[in-house]
Amino acid sequence: MADFHQNGIITTLHNLTHRHLADLEQDLVQFSQQRPMGLLLPSLFSELQGEALPAIVQQLKTVPYLSEIVIGLDRANADEFKHALGFFSDLPQHHRVMWHDGPRLSAIDAELQALNLAPHQAGKGRNVWYCMGYILASGKAESIALHDCDIVTYNTELLARLIYPVANPMFNYEFCKGYYARVSSGKLNGRVNRLLITPLLRALKKVMGPSDYLDYMDSFRYSLAGEFSFRRDVLSDIRIPSDWGLEIGVLSEMHRNYANNRLCQVDIADIYDHKHQDLSTDDQQGGLSKMSVDISKALFRKLATKGTVFSPEHFRSIKATYYRIALDFVETYRNDAVMNGLKFDIHQEEASVEMFARNIMDAGQIFLDNPMETPFIPSWNRVQSALPDIFERIYQAVEDDYLEYSA
Repeated sequence: MADFHQNGIITTLHNLTHRHLADLEQDLVQFSQQRPMGLLLPSLFSELQGEALPAIVQQLKTVPYLSEIVIGLDRANADEFKHALGFFSDLPQHHRVMWHDGPRLSAIDAELQALNLAPHQAGKGRNVWYCMGYILASGKAESIALHDCDIVTYNTELLARLIYPVANPMFNYEFCKGYYARVSSGKLNGRVNRLLITPLLRALKKVMGPSDYLDYMDSFRYSLAGEFSFRRDVLSDIRIPSDWGLEIGVLSEMHRNYANNRLCQVDIADIYDHKHQDLSTDDQQGGLSKMSVDISKALFRKLATKGTVFSPEHFRSIKATYYRIALDFVETYRNDAVMNGLKFDIHQEEASVEMFARNIMDAGQIFLDNPMETPFIPSWNRVQSALPDIFERIYQAVEDDYLEYSA
């Protein structure tokens, strides 16, 4: 059972009583009359053939409060898109599959690319960004949840608890971040969050001095969680990165746009497991190695926008401070694992810390070499300013794809 402690400066909504799902859903059905709700699912076609997504769809069929489900489909040809339409056709809620690789949406993307208004690289950030555009275009949902499609421990209580804070008319939250314990198969997971983000944030505080932004980021119990929810008006002005810094970028944007009392985090699952990334010690372009570089760059860029000045000497001090703090965390997590009867590989944990330390230095050098890098995707407000009919065109493209291929 969770405690009720409020850590940091962001409100934490705990799971204190394991309230019955039927009670939560009864509330949400009532809330939906005032605040219609939607769900955004960024997906690869390959996930339709995995074990997680088919089970997720079966669970979603029972959800009574959703007005809309939007599935962003990547890496699919025409036959695969048609298969996807059939795969999701059992959903009783109004739903649409966005075929990002199809000719209609690709033509819109090419036009936006020509105006430098589109994501420059494929990935989850691009998928989510276009889905956000469709949510704005359809106008069917006022409160929206987003979660990944590879959650093998999924149940609809996760969704209910995730969307509740932004759906309840008595709450003033614009954004909610999900969190959970990353424990599965008898061991601790979540290495990037445990061994990179938390010790790096604390190293940055020590080296660079006090920062409201660092205090804010350090308040989130699981900043890399891919599950969050938001009010519809958040989508118009948010600028998100298209690389592995997506979750950090979203949190940074919420810090820029909203007061802390409009944001919260919520305990959404006792057990959570999904697809694991390789450590990729020898490949900085893949797995957790690339993730750690992108995340570190995202933090450095954000601090720079707030006036922090970095130099090679700063990054050397940050690396050394991080390394010591992270090794102390390895001991902390080992003790936690032992007391809970979990397996713990000290060698793998310390190997992760060593790789993260190298990548922090590399990320710092990349930042210094290219300080004008702008990985953020433009806001939808800016896109609509350049192309006033963009939402109508996206909406029509998705409808035309559905009509052509669902026949």
